[in-house]
Amino acid sequence: MQNKGLIRLFAIVFGLVCIYQLSFTYLTNKTETVAKEFAISKAGDDVDQRDIFEKVYLDSVGKTPIYAGITYDEAKEKELNKGLDLKGGINVILQISVRDILGGLANGKRDPAFITALDAADEIQKNSQNTYLEDFLSAFDTQEAVKLASPDIFSNVILGDKIDPKMSNNDVAAVLTKEVKETLESAFKTLRNRIDKFGVTQPNIQSLGDNGRILVELPGAKDIQRAVRFVTAKAQLEFYETHYAGDALNYLGLVDQTLAAEVKNEEKKEAVQEEDTTAVANADSAVDELLKDAEESAEEEEEVTQVNPLFELLSPNPRALQLAETPTIGYAAAKDTAQINVYLRTPSIVRLRPANLRFAKFTWGEVETLGEGDTAVERIALYALESNRSGEPYMSGDVVNGARQQYTQTQLPAVGLDFEGQGVNQWAKLTATVAQKRNAIAIVLDNTVQSAATARQEIKNGSTEISGNFTVQSAQDLATVLNAGKLPASADVIEAEEIGATLGKEAINSGVISFIIALALVLVWMVFYYGKAGLFADIALIVNILFIFGILASLGAVLTLPGIAGIVLTIGMSVDANVLIFERIKEELRKGKSQKDAIKDGFNNALSSILDANITTFLTALILFLFGTGPVQGFATTLMIGIATSLFSAIFITRLFIDNYGKNGKSLAFATEMTKNLFVNTKIDFLGKRKMAYAISGVLVAAGIFSLVSGGLDAGVDFVGGRSYTVRFEKAMNSSEVGELLAGEDVFGSAIVKTYGADNQLKITTKYRIQESGLEVDEAVEQKLFTALKNYLPANLNFEDFSRSYDGKEIGKMSYNKVGPTIADDIKRGALLAVIGSLIVVFLYILLRFRRWQFSLGAVAAVFHDVLIVLGIFAIFKNIMPFDMEVDQNFIAAILTVIGYSLNDTVVVFDRIREYIKEHGSTRGFGKLINQALNSTLSRTLNTSVTTLIVLLAIFFLGADSIRGLMFALIVGVIVGTYSSLFIATPVMFDTVQKKALKEEKKEEESEEA
Repeated sequence: MQNKGLIRLFAIVFGLVCIYQLSFTYLTNKTETVAKEFAISKAGDDVDQRDIFEKVYLDSVGKTPIYAGITYDEAKEKELNKGLDLKGGINVILQISVRDILGGLANGKRDPAFITALDAADEIQKNSQNTYLEDFLSAFDTQEAVKLASPDIFSNVILGDKIDPKMSNNDVAAVLTKEVKETLESAFKTLRNRIDKFGVTQPNIQSLGDNGRILVELPGAKDIQRAVRFVTAKAQLEFYETHYAGDALNYLGLVDQTLAAEVKNEEKKEAVQEEDTTAVANADSAVDELLKDAEESAEEEEEVTQVNPLFELLSPNPRALQLAETPTIGYAAAKDTAQINVYLRTPSIVRLRPANLRFAKFTWGEVETLGEGDTAVERIALYALESNRSGEPYMSGDVVNGARQQYTQTQLPAVGLDFEGQGVNQWAKLTATVAQKRNAIAIVLDNTVQSAATARQEIKNGSTEISGNFTVQSAQDLATVLNAGKLPASADVIEAEEIGATLGKEAINSGVISFIIALALVLVWMVFYYGKAGLFADIALIVNILFIFGILASLGAVLTLPGIAGIVLTIGMSVDANVLIFERIKEELRKGKSQKDAIKDGFNNALSSILDANITTFLTALILFLFGTGPVQGFATTLMIGIATSLFSAIFITRLFIDNYGKNGKSLAFATEMTKNLFVNTKIDFLGKRKMAYAISGVLVAAGIFSLVSGGLDAGVDFVGGRSYTVRFEKAMNSSEVGELLAGEDVFGSAIVKTYGADNQLKITTKYRIQESGLEVDEAVEQKLFTALKNYLPANLNFEDFSRSYDGKEIGKMSYNKVGPTIADDIKRGALLAVIGSLIVVFLYILLRFRRWQFSLGAVAAVFHDVLIVLGIFAIFKNIMPFDMEVDQNFIAAILTVIGYSLNDTVVVFDRIREYIKEHGSTRGFGKLINQALNSTLSRTLNTSVTTLIVLLAIFFLGADSIRGLMFALIVGVIVGTYSSLFIATPVMFDTVQKKALKEEKKEEESEEA
């Protein structure tokens, strides 16, 4: 090998760089361990206080050098990033509403054609791959009578001179495309500013395409409600004068009477209908019945007069009855606010408003809790805000210059605001007016009243304070959100995932254990099979692992649980290159060559097979990276890095050790006494058994297809949408019993419940209210789940402790995943494209390398065979296996890996066949030649399969529950892939070549006869 000195230098330098990059991870882990010990010593068992003390400690040492001048903050920025499934945390995908953006650009205009096109775009988007704007423009073009440049739509003060009424729809579309793009970029910047201040290390935000989707990852975050509220808050701050609550109550009293009269009239109608029916059925006792009905009607009338449809839901504020100027009208339970809103927005009720309340906005405040424990009661205050015909506030939040968390005079958390420019004068004028009228100023954030207080005099200093039901954390969050700026449109959570800290810690522990055991087994196997040469391969393998982790750390890549699986899989697959080399060296030695020549020719002859096999696997991993998301991308990243580093380690590092060992004439055996004669001179007639193999495969594939058609696969929420909860209990649970309970009409209506890992842990999946969006809906569904499961949970476990995440959590919700129906369709479509794309790319690569379509056909046939069998097994055993066999994104990763592995095996065999064809230069005796090629690669095929299965089985039995299905798919894939490379790919290629050769021979015979 040439340039040994340069390669040795590069390997040493690269290894030192990797150690340097990983040293930051060591330093941060060491510091964080000390921080945890400090927090425990200060707070004991108080989890919340422990988190605070830990954060305080890390903040205090952040700028202090911890080793060689490196501070903790610097080390934290360069450490190996851990994904949510290893660290715990929250991951959400937000959909910025392009509809809202278009509505804002139209200046709130309600042109019928515009609204119709927006509604049509909403519907089209459910099954469309276009952007929302493209579908809106297509829908609008169907309405030829109206133009986008109409003064009733986009020719307005918002867009100014950018749109002229004479412009065509295409010209306006170009302007809108630019405006929407800029607005989405503004939303992205606003969200980035927010999450940078959220208080977690290494937050991540990515824009996903150009349709307004944004990925936000918050590693270590433990409160999903707080996180979602933080990132989705539109932060639209407004200031209103309030109406006198006494005036509003007088109006609501009239509303209540009107509603009661309507109820009374409805019941009278029903009573009359019932009287008529009864009279016909009981004609013989008409007088008695009439008397009885009269008595009942009198009783019903008395009951109706006592009905108060509105005030049964809304409790008037007693203070408002005594002091009319007070701002709070009354209080209602959160569940009743929707019905009250319906009452107040009914046209007939709106027409009852007096002149002074004509444009009033009835708005709810924040939820406040009275009492503690089981006696706690939640209520929301109702306010009437002064506005105009357009619903505008007195002041908007645009005039706010800064916000900060502070304390009131009574030392309660609050948010201070400072005004700028015209805001100072507007605030002075507003406070003067309120001081004179003795009403109040309502500070409204995203249509919720945060506080409503009066002003005793004009305030000229340009500042105010929002007080209310704040904690220090919520006040800090609100200040951060206000300082980051408001979102230009609403943001809905279309996918959310929460992984508890306990599950993350368990995943790390199981991942490390499975990794160490898998590595140890492979190291022992290589020494057992190849002796001292195997030891050199082991050293190269350890160096390879160092390279993988070092590159991940230097690139800032995220290590996920599937990523660890990818690394462990790389351990098995990287051995393949050394196996190929060693087997070729053994062949050359058997030919009588010297050790030096055998080593040289062995490396050279194996190179083509190694490159082809790894390139095909790399291509499938690349496609998986391009089409996958989150942890799946982590799997693909580690697999691609592992393939690249394993090539370098096997071809160069192993060669350095072998050449260095043999330079003084030392003899190096590439086998042990037990293995030196294994698979030597085997003469298995693989092609002779191909018809039997076809029959076996045909039966397996047919059974799989039948099961797929009749029963289908167990599709996860990734593909069908829904909410999935992992809940842990004190004792073993009956999944069927819990499933029946949750599927009741009074709970979810339908639910799937499975044992997940240990028998005291369940995975609960439901589509209940999945079409609805909003934090309130998510909280309501989770509250419903908790209420239904309460009898199975400890008596002292409240909803807050059930729901929230904290270190050491043993009972309650351990993880949560939500996928909206729209993004589920997109994930499903992306998975299908990934599989199809990988097959096309591989077909073309093999065609390019082997120059014969028959080779490509054989390889693709084997891949289809393997994929169908894996799918069939998952369809057949989905309700039998004692672990989760859901088909999700991890499963697609497994399918693509199976494709790569199957091709890896097949390409090695094909490469040997190509080599034999070059040697013999003819297809005569082709079957014998193929059998020789298959027998000569048999040792490599089985060795690689064994090492790969060793690591997969280690992860399967010792790894985390969340990737057990992934590992099972890979185990089946490796077994089936090994079989198909011997009995499917090569025989199919042989049969198609033979068929073509027979046709050519027949043509030659016919031409000779002619």
